[in-house]
Amino acid sequence: MIFSQIQFNLINSDRKCSIEKQMDKKKLTLSVKNSIMMEDLKFKVLGLLNKQNQPKIPSMGLHPDLLNPTNESQNSDDRYSEAGQSTENEAVPDQEILESIEQIYYEVDSDFDPCRYEFEKLPKVLNSKDIERYYKNLKQQQQVVSKKVLQLILQKQNNCKEEFERILLVQEQLQDTLVICRVGRADLNLARKQFTTASLGILAHYRKRQIIEDLLGSLNTIKTLQRTEDRLQELLNEENYPGAISLLLECQSAAQTFKHFHCVAALNRKLQDTLEQVEETLDVTLAKLCTQFDVTIYSSVQEAYSLLGKTQTAMDQLHMHFTAAIHNTAFTAVYSFAGGDLKKQYKQLCRSITQENFIPCLTELCKSMWAILSSYFLIVRWHDAHESHATQEVTKKKDIESNFNRQYIKQKLENGVVRIWHDVETKIASFMETDLSNFKFEQFVQVLGIINRMMKIGEELCASRSENLQECIRKQCLSYFSNYHALRLDELRIFLENDGWELCPVKPTFAAMQLQEFKSLKPIFNSLRNWNASESSSLSENENCLSNGWLQRCLDGGTSPFDVGLDETMDEDILANTGDELSGYFSDDSEEDIPEEIHRDYVEESQHGKIVKKKHKAKHTGPIVTNTTLSVLRVCGRYLQMIRLLKSIAETVIQSMIQFFDLYFYTVHLFFTSDLIITSDSLYSQKLKLALIRMKENLILNEVDLENSASRFHKVQQPQLSPIVNLTQPERLHGLTERAVAVESLIFLGNQYESFRHYFEHLISNSQEKSYLHQFYEQTITSVTDLRKPVYMAVVSQALDITGVLNLMTKVNWEVRDVMSQHSSYVDKILKEMEVLRMRLNDIGNRVPLPTEVYVAIWENVAHLVTRTLVEGFSNAKKCSNGGRGLMQLDFTQLTSKFESFTSLRPMPHKEYVELYIKAFYLTEDKLEEWVKEHKEYSTKQLKGLVSCTCQNNKKTRLRLIAVVEDQRPNR
Repeated sequence: MIFSQIQFNLINSDRKCSIEKQMDKKKLTLSVKNSIMMEDLKFKVLGLLNKQNQPKIPSMGLHPDLLNPTNESQNSDDRYSEAGQSTENEAVPDQEILESIEQIYYEVDSDFDPCRYEFEKLPKVLNSKDIERYYKNLKQQQQVVSKKVLQLILQKQNNCKEEFERILLVQEQLQDTLVICRVGRADLNLARKQFTTASLGILAHYRKRQIIEDLLGSLNTIKTLQRTEDRLQELLNEENYPGAISLLLECQSAAQTFKHFHCVAALNRKLQDTLEQVEETLDVTLAKLCTQFDVTIYSSVQEAYSLLGKTQTAMDQLHMHFTAAIHNTAFTAVYSFAGGDLKKQYKQLCRSITQENFIPCLTELCKSMWAILSSYFLIVRWHDAHESHATQEVTKKKDIESNFNRQYIKQKLENGVVRIWHDVETKIASFMETDLSNFKFEQFVQVLGIINRMMKIGEELCASRSENLQECIRKQCLSYFSNYHALRLDELRIFLENDGWELCPVKPTFAAMQLQEFKSLKPIFNSLRNWNASESSSLSENENCLSNGWLQRCLDGGTSPFDVGLDETMDEDILANTGDELSGYFSDDSEEDIPEEIHRDYVEESQHGKIVKKKHKAKHTGPIVTNTTLSVLRVCGRYLQMIRLLKSIAETVIQSMIQFFDLYFYTVHLFFTSDLIITSDSLYSQKLKLALIRMKENLILNEVDLENSASRFHKVQQPQLSPIVNLTQPERLHGLTERAVAVESLIFLGNQYESFRHYFEHLISNSQEKSYLHQFYEQTITSVTDLRKPVYMAVVSQALDITGVLNLMTKVNWEVRDVMSQHSSYVDKILKEMEVLRMRLNDIGNRVPLPTEVYVAIWENVAHLVTRTLVEGFSNAKKCSNGGRGLMQLDFTQLTSKFESFTSLRPMPHKEYVELYIKAFYLTEDKLEEWVKEHKEYSTKQLKGLVSCTCQNNKKTRLRLIAVVEDQRPNR
């Protein structure tokens, strides 16, 4: 051991000696170089100083007199003096002189010859003045350059001194290093002498031991790597993709460490193949998630891709799989119903679907598309849920790359939803390019319901209006609806022609919303109760509020929106109890049910109290409707279902619904005013006249329409009253029951249309052509009640013998001298006929529950007809005395009092019409002319009769007033 230490010291001492020798050589070399550099610098400085003190010698060595021998010496002296003066007088700054030096003198060029350069600049003809000027200029530049160089040398003198000091410091350090090297060499020499071969052998064996231990560790690692393949397969079967990826990456890292082993190199290649296989498995799993999303599996896949550093690639692959899934799933769904050749294109398969399989295939297609869309939005939800957590981690770690990946995924998902929905919409639109004209209405509405739900999904989840799908289904609807409406319009005409106008027993609370066809519309119309024009968005919000929760429940529960709710029905409970207590209302009236007294034209008032009226246990208090009314409402409910499912056709459908009402309106007027035996402009309001004219032009076929097939569209032939409806029986008041049921059912139908008004206005609020809706409600609906007057006047005009009354009035002597205490006989006739009318009306009221408005309308028509008849009778009088005028007043007073006792109308309607006419008999001739001009409600005949009676003794005045009447009323 001692020997080894000595040998080590000797080796160190030898190394130190060699280092010291090298350091001495370097030091000597540096000192020589420094001394040489200092000597050179010193000589340069001294040479520069001596050069400045040398006498000025011309560069060419030629005297100016030799160059210009013709010039005199005086000129030479003058030239020298001028040059000296110019030099002394013009003090040029050194900086300008330095800047005047040409650039070529600053360039480093070994071939540059300044003397030749200056000679070449001289002109061909030499001049001593020019040469002297060139000389002085060059000399001046030389002086300035020398001065500048000296200044720079003086400025750098301190730096030179500092550099010398650093050189001396380096020299000292080299000497110290030399000493260390000598000591090391001595120690190494000592160590070499003290160590033996045995001690070095021990060290060698210890080193081998360490190498063997490292080799055993490497072999164990390689053995572990060989066994990882089985573990990897287990992890993959368990779908633990992050664990498999982590294990693979660890194995690859270990294999990279031991890649110098041949077996490990082969294993590394195998691990790489396994990693590629795992990536393929991940890709397959990612494709399955497009149709069957599983949050656990998706989380595992995303974590695996994150370990691989391929999150962006995974998102790109995911969108490719969604596109492929839409195509393949749609093809599979349609092929399962169409069958046939697999090589057919998707559109060809869609056209081969039969009508029986169309709805099931459409439902299956939408379900499969919903599965894909729901998977996509569950993926979006997953990323949104993990974004906040990832944002906190990124904020802590300041991981820019992770933040960039998150932003990329978010943008990809936002942009991808539009493309995915477009693909889904295209597939469904292609499927819908089929002829649906032969479908039943329920089937077509079911198709609309399915498509509407699909569009709702696109609107709620993708914020898309589905223009392509909407346009496709809109065309289908318009094509189908056009034919369907023409059939329903003609069907309504047939119903009207075959309707017996009998009362349909419904509950008192019956409304259109209770019908099965309006079930899906209940939420919308319920919202109309609290809806007003200032809150135009509330209705649309109500329509969408259900769908929002419904879609969210489908997403959360994993159900399909197309599984339930497509064929929901409800039980209608609109009919009243039709037991024995109501059997009398709806049984056929027989002759035995009518009291004998009612058959007579004259009934004693005393006998009226003896009539035994048929008693009924209960009265029908519900609205008056017919089966045809219910049919119209049911069709309207179907039409509103189409509007609810596809609002783009709302305008066309609403116009069609208006046509139903117009045809009903026109038919009721046509049927029950055809036997109206009197004509009077006062029976029809202006709105009613315009409405009837418009209905006839727009709905009823004429000769021109029969010749032109294009104008026949959505028009019907003029309806014909059913022969079972008898309007000629006096005891039944000429079909008053049927007339009342028809008119009141029309009014009820108008009220139902009025309840649709806000919804109609909401549907076409953005339409440019909505004047027809305003015209319908402001002209047609408001004139429905005006139809009571002409219809019930047809009953009253036949129930009262107007001709007989007028005949009796012509027999009255209006030239009596004194006022009679007894009224005329025509008043009794009118009162007796009114009494019969009242009895028959009460009997009909006991059989059919007539509303109070019917009684009021009838008695108002009675008053209207009686007052016009009286005025007409009074105008027939050729001559009239004061006693006759009093008799007129007496007759009318008696009639008025009896009329008010018969009815509840106080005062008698149109009473002023008769009173004004009677009072006109008392007017003087001058006031009579003014009265005739003011009162235009009377006919020309009536005014002429008045004038004739009043001016019977003054022919001239009579003729003049008659001329005034004819001028005022030429057409009356």
